[in-house]
Amino acid sequence: MRVGFLHSLIRKDEKLLIAELRKRRDMEVVFLDDRRLVFDLEARPEVDVVLERSINHSRAMHALRLYEGVGVPCVNAYEVARRCGDKILTAASLRENGVPQPAVRIAFTPDSTLAAIEEMGYPVVLKPAVGSWGRLLSKINDRDAAETILEHKSILGSYHHSIFFVQEYVEKKGRDIRSFVVGDECVAAIYRSSEHWITNTARGGRASNCPVTRELAEISLRAADAMGGGVLAVDIFETAGGLLVNEVNYTMEFRNSIEVTGVNIPERIVSYLAGAVR
Repeated sequence: MRVGFLHSLIRKDEKLLIAELRKRRDMEVVFLDDRRLVFDLEARPEVDVVLERSINHSRAMHALRLYEGVGVPCVNAYEVARRCGDKILTAASLRENGVPQPAVRIAFTPDSTLAAIEEMGYPVVLKPAVGSWGRLLSKINDRDAAETILEHKSILGSYHHSIFFVQEYVEKKGRDIRSFVVGDECVAAIYRSSEHWITNTARGGRASNCPVTRELAEISLRAADAMGGGVLAVDIFETAGGLLVNEVNYTMEFRNSIEVTGVNIPERIVSYLAGAVR
């Protein structure tokens, strides 16, 4: 099996996956650097499956669409990446599948967004529709802050700032959960702890093992199914009313989670990949 390894940079996560792929006698790694790719729409690439590990969302999306268009299965699939890569589509998919999540409002102008925030009540979290690693998040505590941030975003004017995704602020008491779904199993989970309200490990959050309870596995798999399934990381809030899904990630990072969970996550991913073309 020729595995197309679609990547940008080769980080520790990618090195771990490559090491697992090279252990398999039935797999040959073909490196697909998204900075150098040129697609011929009339030709089928000489790979049997693509494992997507790009850190550039737009390159990943277009590459997945093009590979699938010529019959190459991808992990994750284009439609999964499309839903996960846009928080509005994620929230809509979760809602359509009955997966609990924090209250959300989506608006298209600063005025309508301010009205939505006032209706929801402070604090709220303003997020870009497309983005990762906890970047460009704003916790808005009052009207003055809301007016200032909305004005800044409207003047910046890029796609990231032209649609407004407002989420209820959930007091998570210093931690949230990231669970890892591979196929039809929630293989592991971590707590991400921080004194800051943003707990992403990319922003300094500390990882520790989180037991995979029946409740956690169920909501993780329901969230993954709502996106279309595959290899996904699900970010979850603990609340007095139960677990809520915050986001779902399609190019999941796991390097800080292997040791604390005792689960060889890259091996699980490679084993799942082997079954993706059967």
